[in-house]
Amino acid sequence: GAEGSTLMSYFSKNQIRALKPKITFSTLRDLQCPVLKSNDLQGKPEESCGTEELFEWLGAVLNQVSLDNNSSSFLSTYCCPEPNTVVEKAFLCTITGFIIPEKIIQLLEQLCCYFGEPKLAYWLTLTVHGFADSPVSWRENEHGFHKGGENLYNFVIFRNLDYWLQMAVGAHDDCPP
Repeated sequence: GAEGSTLMSYFSKNQIRALKPKITFSTLRDLQCPVLKSNDLQGKPEESCGTEELFEWLGAVLNQVSLDNNSSSFLSTYCCPEPNTVVEKAFLCTITGFIIPEKIIQLLEQLCCYFGEPKLAYWLTLTVHGFADSPVSWRENEHGFHKGGENLYNFVIFRNLDYWLQMAVGAHDDCPP
């Protein structure tokens, strides 16, 4: 009856609102970035940084932690790994919400278009976080929240379209496939 259709319209409106992702953009100026080489996962002293150093640096950037190794900082004395280079402008886009795998593939494809003219970027990253308290993690198995609820992967895509795929998962979870 009328009550049922009113209820349906209420839920459909509110569900649509709840599922619409929130998008924020920011520009990071004069950002210290690690030097990376697509064929060098471990990195080489004075030549390039490795995957673990990049992952740590990315965490600092995404959490807006200062990279200047300031001894008076109570938050962090972290500094960008060596070798590094200063990038005049870096763009950070954060999309928060429930995002299906097909949309992530679309995002990756659009990001790769960024390597077209003008060829400004040497590499870019796409990080996908699962919700920390998600009931399911990899392989449809139960997600062990325990401490941090780690549940993420990160693509690093290079200008020649080589890529790295990094995955992080909590100690009580299955390893990703």
